[in-house]
Amino acid sequence: MGRRFRVMVLPLLVIVAACAPAGSGPGGGGSGGGPGQSREAFAQRAAEVAGAWRPGPGWSTGYLPLQDATVLTGDPGFNADTEAAFRSGWYRDQIELPSTVPADAAIRFPDGTLTVPLVSAAEAYRQLDRGDPPPCEGRPRAARTAAPTAGTRPDDPVSTQAATACLPLTVTGVTLGTAEVRTSRGVAAVPAWLFTVAELTSTVARLAVAPRAVTAVPEPAAPTRPLPGGVVGADQLRQVDGVRLTYTVATGACDSGTTGWVREQDDVVVVGGGVVQGTGECIELAVLTPVTVTLRAPLGARPVLDVASGRVLTLGDR
Repeated sequence: MGRRFRVMVLPLLVIVAACAPAGSGPGGGGSGGGPGQSREAFAQRAAEVAGAWRPGPGWSTGYLPLQDATVLTGDPGFNADTEAAFRSGWYRDQIELPSTVPADAAIRFPDGTLTVPLVSAAEAYRQLDRGDPPPCEGRPRAARTAAPTAGTRPDDPVSTQAATACLPLTVTGVTLGTAEVRTSRGVAAVPAWLFTVAELTSTVARLAVAPRAVTAVPEPAAPTRPLPGGVVGADQLRQVDGVRLTYTVATGACDSGTTGWVREQDDVVVVGGGVVQGTGECIELAVLTPVTVTLRAPLGARPVLDVASGRVLTLGDR
């Protein structure tokens, strides 16, 4: 049986299963050969992705955020319950949220400023709050992962839903300020509504720029052929720390030896990864695995592109 995939975001998960034929992974590019051949195939494809990058004038003149619009402004002091609530977008407000739209304000980029319209605190909260927690009996002290049901086979879909503590975060105050955000013009100070949350030790910022002032992300341009065997694409940036990039790659459930790979140019950075593909049958699942690579120079305003799709990777706290 060939390898079949369903991409799912997973917590730590241990699966025992047979594995798929080498080279039949996502995109099915044929046999990947040894690690050296896969690395060479990554380098060739990354060069094509970088060469096709055409951002357009808005990339360097407009406001194009490359980060989730909900931003942590410091160490939140998470525990298991509050982190689950933050990543799920569960909030309850204990204050009157102003519906008045403030005056236009400036975004401060490393290369200048741009004045933009804003949204009200009430609208920002509507964007921040993604619904209520599911009903729970009481307040569990810890999240519980559902166990696989009896009789499942290695190629059956696997449910990754977990029981959470079902606790929303309590908003007790809001002020208009700024948050540091990665944009197409580098890290900028962007107007944001700063929500005080009783359960956290830092405010949660929701960017206040009106949607009509946001420049669209350029359409990706990548080779139409499948990824070579042994090469995997990148999903999302998790951290940018000077010359170090941490991001997730989508691997098969039975893949091993995951490695982060990068092609760095003066105007663009392309990332992905390499894996050792197994043999035999494998569960219908893909796992997001974090990897870290080191650049020769700080990222700065350069975009980070996925070697598989050519799309711009964004930085997310969720």
